[in-house]
Amino acid sequence: MSTFPHAVGDSATMLRRNLRHLARYPVMVVMSLGVPTLLLLLFVGVFGGAMGGGARGGDYVDYLVPGIVLMTAGYGSTSTALAVNRDMTEGIIARFRTMPVFRASVLVGHVLAAVIRTVASAALVVGVALLMGFRPAATLVGWLAAVGVFVLLALALTWLAVAIGLAARNAEGTSAFTLVVQVLPFVSSAFVPPESMSGAVRWFAEDQPFTLVIDTLRGLLLGTPVGDSAIPAVGWCVGLALVGYLWARALFRRDPVR
Repeated sequence: MSTFPHAVGDSATMLRRNLRHLARYPVMVVMSLGVPTLLLLLFVGVFGGAMGGGARGGDYVDYLVPGIVLMTAGYGSTSTALAVNRDMTEGIIARFRTMPVFRASVLVGHVLAAVIRTVASAALVVGVALLMGFRPAATLVGWLAAVGVFVLLALALTWLAVAIGLAARNAEGTSAFTLVVQVLPFVSSAFVPPESMSGAVRWFAEDQPFTLVIDTLRGLLLGTPVGDSAIPAVGWCVGLALVGYLWARALFRRDPVR
């Protein structure tokens, strides 16, 4: 008998479990859904006038939205790292190991719930941005490509977050990952063009993965050329997703007694 229907059913059960947990932790929902939107309101409303001059000639909200959309994936992944670590340290995963369930469904449920939450957060950001004057010029193909790149990024950061959650001995152990995914967008093309920076900061901002993804999303959403950023951006996302998946799988297979 094929195990595929069994795996799908158990993964769906774990997905429902994680979605129900979201309702029990409203602070986590606010962090994942609300913080990126608050950043959008803050940077457009408070800093937009001062920082808009460096937005390559366009409206600052048009320049800013791709960067804020990317940050939703970062905030969503930090919540996933904490949720997986909680399951690990409280013995929930050890208990699932003793039950007749498809073992990988525990992780698959976390990943699917995180991607759904992240896409919802990004949709909220785009909706608010439209009300603030965001005017994308993307075709249907451009929108589909932008969604595809974003989902790929969300999968990459989520699998890394799952691995971090499994590896960390406690919630504080995930803080380094949180710091990296929340700070790196500030040293990228998210808020101002890298050419306005200086020295080593400019070199780092121009070449780091988040800038490649942001520039690709910006080109697709605004209908402007994506240049040579699209292929490296997709490559980084696929590579990080593969590393995160293999790392998480190796950690999940090890002896749960630490």
